[in-house]
Amino acid sequence: MAGLVRRVRPHPAPEPVAPPLVLRGLRPGDRLRDALSKGTRRALDLGVAVLEIRDDLGEPLTDRSLWAKVGAWRPSPDGIEPIDLEFEEGHFRPVPEYVRPVWERWFAGPPDVPNAWAALDTRLRGAWLDTVRERAGRRHRSDRRDRPAGHAYELDGRYVTDRPGLYLALGEAVNGPGGYFGGCPDALDDCLRGTFGYTAPATLLWRDAETARGHLSRTLTPEGEPDDLFALVLDVLADGGMRVTLA
Repeated sequence: MAGLVRRVRPHPAPEPVAPPLVLRGLRPGDRLRDALSKGTRRALDLGVAVLEIRDDLGEPLTDRSLWAKVGAWRPSPDGIEPIDLEFEEGHFRPVPEYVRPVWERWFAGPPDVPNAWAALDTRLRGAWLDTVRERAGRRHRSDRRDRPAGHAYELDGRYVTDRPGLYLALGEAVNGPGGYFGGCPDALDDCLRGTFGYTAPATLLWRDAETARGHLSRTLTPEGEPDDLFALVLDVLADGGMRVTLA
């Protein structure tokens, strides 16, 4: 008599649980101080909050939205502020660990030389571009100055070997080290319309353009379609009044 064979389905691996978010050395404001003094679950559920992240110079770098539900807090040993505040897990979007070297570099302030991102791989270049974009987005329009029409820009194309590298090089060509000037064709088009350092018409000397042509002209979209990002960006620049010379 044949034995009974049962299929055993493996249990799916549990989703990784993010560690709780802890803010150390925090000086609470009046609302938080009042919530901590009450100590009830309702009082400690602060709702949606925005955590603003600044560099060592005190300048806004980026921010993160989170559901601020206090799990624990510890006063300093002498009972005087600041305190350490812990939020319950699962109520915020953690920053990937691989981004750490990029953030640590930017905590010291924006780079003072071009191509500080050049040695990074594509993933870290993408994180660098995200930081550049978020920092630019936090600056008020009144703090941004457009150069007058007719300005001559120059792009260092030696390291334009991928998508983030292209937009990082464009950003630095227009706005200097750590500068932003678009992170995709649509964003580039927006930047060409003003308030991002540029006024049409202008000229751009793109040095070592063959590097970008070789890496970005024969790529594929996620759907497998041909994608010539190099040609597309040239078209967007031309439509925005930027006359490009390839060198």
